Amino acid sequence: MNSLDPTVSIVELTRALVDIESESLNEAEIADEVERVLRACAHLEVVRDGHTIIAKTNLGRAERVTIAGHLDTVPENSNLPARLDGDLLFGLGTCDMKGGVAIALALAVAIAEPTRDVTWVFYEAEEIAAIHNGLGRIARERPELLAADFAILMEPSNAKVEAGCQGTIRCEIRTRGERAHSARAWMGHNAIHDLAPALAALSAYQPANVDISGLVYREGLNAVGISGGIAGNVIPDEAVLTVNFRFAPNRTEDDAVAHVREVFAGFDVDVVDSAPGALPGLERAAVAGFVAATGGEVAPKYGWTDVAKFTLLGIPAVNFGPGDPSFAHHADEHVPVAQLTHAHEALEGWLTA
Repeated sequence: MNSLDPTVSIVELTRALVDIESESLNEAEIADEVERVLRACAHLEVVRDGHTIIAKTNLGRAERVTIAGHLDTVPENSNLPARLDGDLLFGLGTCDMKGGVAIALALAVAIAEPTRDVTWVFYEAEEIAAIHNGLGRIARERPELLAADFAILMEPSNAKVEAGCQGTIRCEIRTRGERAHSARAWMGHNAIHDLAPALAALSAYQPANVDISGLVYREGLNAVGISGGIAGNVIPDEAVLTVNFRFAPNRTEDDAVAHVREVFAGFDVDVVDSAPGALPGLERAAVAGFVAATGGEVAPKYGWTDVAKFTLLGIPAVNFGPGDPSFAHHADEHVPVAQLTHAHEALEGWLTA
């Protein structure tokens, strides 16, 4: 059992969190430790729901911010325990996102009187199916615990602000034919061949670049899977093309589905997965203030993150955390020490200014 000490350096705290194995649905140990650390703080009101821990200051400040990070990781890939190599800390979850969790936990303990009230959220099961996601469960069942003027998700963003996020839908385009022996192909109908116009539509598709508040979100519609065929001597009677549409957050999920159906007009299109985008909210005073306090640099978020859950609650949210997301889930996952330090200092400065 690892015992967390929130007063050590941010690098050592990150290392200690990494060394508590916490693959999705196995977060009990790390949640117990985070809860123990937070309950020792007289300035925090602590609630536990499953393996999700919520700690709040209640100082009557004019503004409240929710700062959230997930405790789970993907399965180990020969990258435990953590190791420090020069100015990089390697290990499972260093980037995604125990570096961000370490920063949040250290500041939750250290800052007893922040200049705005803070709700700290450490949640479970972000890396697997949405039904298990602790933040999503709280948003559905106890949304009052997340209420705030602004939210920060400590997702890896190279220690820079990435605002909003793309939405995503996954669809299956299904064609049906008639089986026959391939030696007598004229007696059947080839379902795979019928996908040719859909593939042609994808090849010709020109994705949009959408400017929202000066941030350009690049859309994308792509084939991500294809299946069909019974045997090497049988004309297939069914084929399925799976497509993924990453859309700018100015579209609703319904708008995005309608667009995909328009592109593949005449085909049977079945939506199998969908998640909304999140608008950047840069016009909101709380967001603008945070961007200014962290250096004024802001970029769009490519990909989907849990900021969308806050948007659905009417709370503007940004991604801000150490680590390059392109290294998340890799065997050589790592976080630069300089980014850990910068993100820690920037968030501390904003909460105490």
